[in-house]
Amino acid sequence: MIRMNTDAGQITVDSAVYTNIAGFAATNCFGVKGMASRKEGGWYLLRRESMSKGVNATFADDGSISLELHIAVDHGVNISALAHSIINEVSYKVNQATGVPVARVDVFVDSMFLD
Repeated sequence: MIRMNTDAGQITVDSAVYTNIAGFAATNCFGVKGMASRKEGGWYLLRRESMSKGVNATFADDGSISLELHIAVDHGVNISALAHSIINEVSYKVNQATGVPVARVDVFVDSMFLD
């Protein structure tokens, strides 16, 4: 949770805001099947309503945020290029929407789907 002081008072932004923005930004990248979550020994694709469960947010003392994304990808995509695209998109969208600097974005490919 991030707290910001303004002239009008204090604003508190819950971590769910950051995880939802990051989840939506990541799933809009070409090649991402969706966010992934570990349940009972396997990885499962999350529905759009609960995609923030595939994102972990950590807040630093300097006011920045670090994000960890667990994704499922389509078979045949260039994972390195996809990860760079996700890192850039998530960093930009989170910073643009909240004004909070993004210190780090880690992308974990947990599953690959064959269509």
